Amino acid sequence: MQMTFRWYGEKLDSIPLRFVKQIPGVTGLVWSLHDAQAGDDWAAERIEKEMATIKKAGFNGDVVESVNVHEDIKLGLPTKKKYIENYKNTIKKLGKAGVKVICYNFMPVFDWTRTDLYHTLPDGSNALFYEKSKIESIDPFEFLENMKKQKGLEGMPGWEPERLAKLSQLFEAYKGFTKDNLWDNLKYFLSEIIPVAQESGIKMAIHPDDPAWDIFGLPRLITSKEAIAKFLKLVDSPSNGLTLCTGSLGSSDTNDLPDIIRTFVDKIYFAHIRNVLRFPNGDFTESSHRACDGSLDIVEIVKAYNDAGFKGYCRPDHGRHIWDEEKQAGLHPGYGLYDRALGIMYLWGVWDALEKVKKG
Repeated sequence: MQMTFRWYGEKLDSIPLRFVKQIPGVTGLVWSLHDAQAGDDWAAERIEKEMATIKKAGFNGDVVESVNVHEDIKLGLPTKKKYIENYKNTIKKLGKAGVKVICYNFMPVFDWTRTDLYHTLPDGSNALFYEKSKIESIDPFEFLENMKKQKGLEGMPGWEPERLAKLSQLFEAYKGFTKDNLWDNLKYFLSEIIPVAQESGIKMAIHPDDPAWDIFGLPRLITSKEAIAKFLKLVDSPSNGLTLCTGSLGSSDTNDLPDIIRTFVDKIYFAHIRNVLRFPNGDFTESSHRACDGSLDIVEIVKAYNDAGFKGYCRPDHGRHIWDEEKQAGLHPGYGLYDRALGIMYLWGVWDALEKVKKG
């Protein structure tokens, strides 16, 4: 298992890389060009500059997360060809720069969805929170206005203001749009980019939908074991694989995460390991990584990876905001330093214990 840490770059991330370097076992930074819009053709100079910064700090930049897919591709519009060509060009440049894995998603309009970015938990910390009744009782436009009022949303992947400014047009375009339509457009997209990725030495790793169900009448695809199996059959290639996010899939109590990992581990190129606490009414929140603090058995999840000899990339994903960290300027919701560092050490603790048991 290769431990990584998501970093938003020198201009957007308030966490110094010298602090990240002090977290034991972190060898890579998960990065992106966060000012790039979905559909952009990334400039080679920008890619090389970011990689140079990462390597100078003593990390690898093997994993890029959030090469976002333009909505015209998801909708299957004639303009999709231009944006797919841009995507192919970006893949080629990232491959030349030494990138090994690209994490992306295929969620229509909204990316990850929460109702509160700083929900107070019983221990006094706060975390991302999903309130089911609130999502079901308002329209997407009111939802977006509520989200804009919360600090830290700007700059977050999946919530680019240029795209969300076209919310009305997007929902109009998705009227009558079905899961089958989205599956067809995903298959077309994969058939175009996967051969390029394979030639470039890159593994494409799709991220599950978060949460793992339809919202605001928009179809979502990567939500279950059955959906993952269907996805992997769309294009049979070693470059077509998964980012297995336990928090996204774990939002639904119907998903058996250890079973999913054991079934598809050979196709998991990037692991997001975090815990969520589900409530009977359908709400959920991020919790600490510790198994007893959430609804997911993180110990069994790590064991599933360990049993398979997983050598892929991993990150602790979201965490709580603890020790008043949310008061710091420039914090990205869910992406503080302290709880993610604690999460990494918890994951290493479980992993090391399992390794010791193996050795007797």
